[in-house]
Amino acid sequence: MRPVLQAWRLLHIAWVLLRNGLDEVLLATHLFRSLRFLAIFAPWYWLPRNRQPFGVRIRLALEQLGPIFVKFGQAVSTRRDLLPEEIADELAKLQDRVPPFPGKAATAIINQAFGRPPCEIFASFSEEPLASASIAQVHVARLHDGREAVVKVLRPGVDRIIRRDVDLLFTLARFGERFWSEGKRLRLIEVVQEYEKTIFDELDLMREAANAALVRRNFLNSEQLYVPEVYWDYCRTNVMVMERVYGTPVGDIAALRTQNISMKLLGERGVEIFFTQVFRDNFFHADMHPGNIFVSPEGRYIAVDFGIIGSLTKDDQRYLAENLLAFFNRDYKRVAELHVESGWVPKETRVDEFEAAIRTVSEPIFEKPISEISFGHFLLRLFQTARRFNMEVQPQLVLLQKTLLNIEGLGRQLYPQLDLWTTAKPFLERWADEQLGFRAFLRRARQNLPLVSEMLPDLPLKANKLVEDALQGRLRIQWQSEELQRLHESMQIHNRRVIQAIAGGSMLVAGVLLLTLPPSLLTTSSTLAFGGGLGLSGLILMANSGRS
Repeated sequence: MRPVLQAWRLLHIAWVLLRNGLDEVLLATHLFRSLRFLAIFAPWYWLPRNRQPFGVRIRLALEQLGPIFVKFGQAVSTRRDLLPEEIADELAKLQDRVPPFPGKAATAIINQAFGRPPCEIFASFSEEPLASASIAQVHVARLHDGREAVVKVLRPGVDRIIRRDVDLLFTLARFGERFWSEGKRLRLIEVVQEYEKTIFDELDLMREAANAALVRRNFLNSEQLYVPEVYWDYCRTNVMVMERVYGTPVGDIAALRTQNISMKLLGERGVEIFFTQVFRDNFFHADMHPGNIFVSPEGRYIAVDFGIIGSLTKDDQRYLAENLLAFFNRDYKRVAELHVESGWVPKETRVDEFEAAIRTVSEPIFEKPISEISFGHFLLRLFQTARRFNMEVQPQLVLLQKTLLNIEGLGRQLYPQLDLWTTAKPFLERWADEQLGFRAFLRRARQNLPLVSEMLPDLPLKANKLVEDALQGRLRIQWQSEELQRLHESMQIHNRRVIQAIAGGSMLVAGVLLLTLPPSLLTTSSTLAFGGGLGLSGLILMANSGRS
């Protein structure tokens, strides 16, 4: 039954495009290109038509096709550098001016969620929506204690609509991986799986409320970003209530200029907020289109709508930061090495060839303001280059790439002369120093201090038992590879060297641990001297084991 429904959905998509006068778009697709000649038999091909502008027709078609298509339009709307002005203006309306559903339906949803009508829950509630988007719409309310609030209500039946289109995306992805030569490299099915998780997480407003609360804590008392307070007593899975905030939409450049807000400062703060969320907090707002971002009269960003949030694994975060730093330093060899180390390109890739290809793409964009470069075009060229080296798409990074493109789009609108490199590079250098340098070692040592202090008294006994077991031949180690097996055989030949290394290593670890204790735990200078002596003795013993 599902293939029939999906075929019907494809026909419906085609019908919506035709009904909105977008037949040229439909006939330009690969599927219908061979049938383009049939257009001459259509009545509208010969008769003049009074129809709306092209941008309006695109917006109407996306609205009629549903939430996933609206979100695509929202994402594209941030890239005014890639779109004609007429189309960009129309797609911008998808950010918060999607046709609303009736206020009576919102009242019924609230009534069902709380078991009582809005007039009992709130001191006042407006059925007229303040804003409407693809997933939900927002109404104004006032709490009984006088606080102003906004009430976000999910669209009725939106989960069924999204499930239908996500299933269609999975079908198209499977066909793509099976019949398209680039399908497997682009990992289409995994990309759709990541999108599925993202879009369905957005349908849980309790999850969104938790996201908003965490970002608010991360930027509490910040001069850069303000996040409205969540009113938890009024939140449900399909209803969320937050503090009402006032600000100028970030896309209204004229209004921002009349308030004498520094466009340069806004552009730089946008970049800093993004990198702070990605690298300091590892929790970033991934739906930063202008409908979700406002600016206070003081020039502070105000963010709303935390349905889409991204995060990275520690490994991806580290590789990404090192890649960006190497890129900013024009160390293309290191960029190539990191791609190989992370598995983003095959292990057999020649680093020198990959380095030369990356340099060719990257060098032309350095030392240029953002107004003269396009990350969209740059990433496209970089992906085309990477394709030669069988670089696979990393689905877990797709959300980050989308957010970065949104940030660039906002930066172009606010301050086209923004120097992205100068703004971002110092932040990444500080992060690398804190996460990968000596301070990171000391911080991790302090974090592990409670566990170490608990284990430290037993360490000499365990080290002594380990040495005795080795001397008596009772030491048993399970090896997991041929290389380790060869190492095991070598250890049996050089047993004494191993015993010395183990004993020396234990003494060195114990000495280092004593030296990293905070001053409050170093009760006497003899403790400090003992730690240093113990570590030095262990180091000497290990050195002797290497010469024996």
